[in-house]
Amino acid sequence: MKDVIEILESKQYFEELQRVAARICHDSVDQIADVLVKAYESGRMVFTFGNGGSASLASHLACDLGKGTAYCNGGKRLRVLALTDNLPTLTAWANDSDYEDVFSEQLRNFVQPQDVALAISGSGNSKNVITALHAAREAGATTVGVSGFQGGKMKSLCDVCAVVPSSNMQIIEDLHLAIAHTVFRIVYSRISRRALAASSPG
Repeated sequence: MKDVIEILESKQYFEELQRVAARICHDSVDQIADVLVKAYESGRMVFTFGNGGSASLASHLACDLGKGTAYCNGGKRLRVLALTDNLPTLTAWANDSDYEDVFSEQLRNFVQPQDVALAISGSGNSKNVITALHAAREAGATTVGVSGFQGGKMKSLCDVCAVVPSSNMQIIEDLHLAIAHTVFRIVYSRISRRALAASSPG
């Protein structure tokens, strides 16, 4: 994969964004949506996590999935929690144990078999994300990833991993948001359709 190109004008950036977007594997994005719909139908928990911009996206996606689907199916809710959002817990684990443990130790409080651990990492190599994926797999959870570059170490730890094939972190993060919104819209539509079908006479 070529090195990050120098961006000197906006046209270059958007051309690169479009070029990379065209290379994303749509099947992997659809499979992430499949996993989340299955979790919804079986009443399993979804846990999202990441660092920096990926932490923001973990919170954003949890909000979309939790609130955005709240009225799709007569009150049944998608159970989702962003492990990035409890600042006292994050800092306590970082201070008293190690920053590598901030997500894995939270998972150990809650994660059950067939829950979903959804990891977001631009590099795919963040130590605390990798540690959390190991903890999720040990608990029998389904592991899902959204990464960049070539997937990093997390790719082999994920049952499904959508990779943005770029070495430009801003391009990766832009397209991670697009993937998150795509997944949300698919999940929303599938839940809504099934609710309508279930309520139709005959």
